[in-house]
Amino acid sequence: MEENIQPNGKKILCIEDERFISELYYRALNKAGYDTTIVVDGNDALQAALTDTYDIILLDIMIPSLTGFEILKKIRGGDTHLKAKVIITTNLEQAKEDRAEIEKQVDGYIIKAEVTPKQLVSFLEQFNQ
Repeated sequence: MEENIQPNGKKILCIEDERFISELYYRALNKAGYDTTIVVDGNDALQAALTDTYDIILLDIMIPSLTGFEILKKIRGGDTHLKAKVIITTNLEQAKEDRAEIEKQVDGYIIKAEVTPKQLVSFLEQFNQ
């Protein structure tokens, strides 16, 4: 029995280099109706983000080429005013002060090991308003 998936019109850029996690997210997000693009390299991710065609950017911190911190600095700083909500997705342990500083610059912060793909979809529903 094939599910009838209704697109919700939202585009997600998922910047994630761990194949298993990106596949889980891709399936869950597409099933929920999101148009999802997966990018594994920091340079490619930055270029994709700067197109300003995404509603939500899921940004892993530890990725090849450019770190998530570097990407965040480039898309949140200077003359760049992207419409996308930025959600940090990480398993990297952060000191409370560092995490608090990051959270000031983003719209959400998720510890990947603590969130199932279904919970991720539920979390993103708040941005569908």
